[in-house]
Amino acid sequence: METCSFKEISGGVTAARGYVSHAISCGIKKPTATRLDLALVFSTEPTTSAGVFTTNRVRAACVRVSREHMRRGDVRAIIANSGNANACTGEAGLEVARTECRLVAQELGILPREVAVCSTGVIGLPMPMMRIEPRIPELCRGLAAGKGHDVASAIITSDTREKEVAVSFEVEGKEVRIGSCCKGAGMISPCMATMICMVCTDAAVDRMALRKLLRAGVEKSFNRITIDGDMSTNDTCLLLANGASGVELAPGHPGWDTFCEALQYVLMKQARHIVKDGERVTKYVTVRVKGAPDRAEAKRVAEGVAKSSLVKSSWNGGDPNWGRIIHAVGYAGRRVHEEKVDIDIAGLPACRAGVQADTPSDDLRARVQAPEFEVLIDLHLGRAEYTVYTTDLSPEYVDFNRSEYAYWNQAKQDGLTR
Repeated sequence: METCSFKEISGGVTAARGYVSHAISCGIKKPTATRLDLALVFSTEPTTSAGVFTTNRVRAACVRVSREHMRRGDVRAIIANSGNANACTGEAGLEVARTECRLVAQELGILPREVAVCSTGVIGLPMPMMRIEPRIPELCRGLAAGKGHDVASAIITSDTREKEVAVSFEVEGKEVRIGSCCKGAGMISPCMATMICMVCTDAAVDRMALRKLLRAGVEKSFNRITIDGDMSTNDTCLLLANGASGVELAPGHPGWDTFCEALQYVLMKQARHIVKDGERVTKYVTVRVKGAPDRAEAKRVAEGVAKSSLVKSSWNGGDPNWGRIIHAVGYAGRRVHEEKVDIDIAGLPACRAGVQADTPSDDLRARVQAPEFEVLIDLHLGRAEYTVYTTDLSPEYVDFNRSEYAYWNQAKQDGLTR
């Protein structure tokens, strides 16, 4: 077994060999806007691919079409837009997503089913294809290496910054790379968190192994984060592998464990980027539950605390209110025994055996002023553990999400809605 490690590199989603990209401005949300909002990532080599999608029963057209294409085989191109979710748009929305795939496929000389589509933005508005369709030839003609950052820019919505992670490592003297970009800042809650994530590697990996690996990776990363407890209709995580490195990996191969660790690192770091860039958040909080009778109970308790509006509001106010935490433990868990619960906040005992610990409240208050801290909850009922990454809840979050009227007004001007 090789002991090589991986290192971070630049390049974002196209850091791996054999991937090209381009992004342009179509004015999808507003005709006069100049920001990038339409992107394309393409593998110049055939790929294997994997995808994980939202578990929301209301699914955007892009999710339906991409899932359909991946059931039929592998995708090697991803067209993605911001400014419009193309969700709850009926048969017309499905036709829009299929048209995007068809037009890209025509330009690239591949099959429509080899194209996945991702959209993010306002739900319920028709996609302004009159501004997108004429620009797809230009989008495809501009494909080149080294443009990964533009893709990261084109897919963000309420994000305050682009999210890119890329790594490399050696396997038997050959370099393997994994590159990624993602977006997400609001409507974040498992399963999956509201986000788009594109990951590209130049290793060759069997389709079934790749899909199993991505599902496991998402479970440990994007399914462990929450900001506001809401789940979107468009959540998509795609992983492409094209073999351009000349390295073929599979379980049991000397480089397989390193590849798995590197991919998990990329996914987890992107998940953390999303939480830390949450809409108007000021705190990044790790909620870790241990001593649960089983994993399901640990998960219920961790998510219950991480999603509690009362708990999150107290964190925003710098209030180490362990009473709010234990009340969430009590309603979230099914086998909780109050007199056994211990709670540590930022490394200090806050609750022991269900009652106030001896730690001075001023010491606890000082610890939760930090932008990052951990809440540890021990149920003392078993050995199972589960961790969720979450945030505080601020007044500014409410103000930021009060209205999307401007988007609907623009759609009315475009003749897309009344």
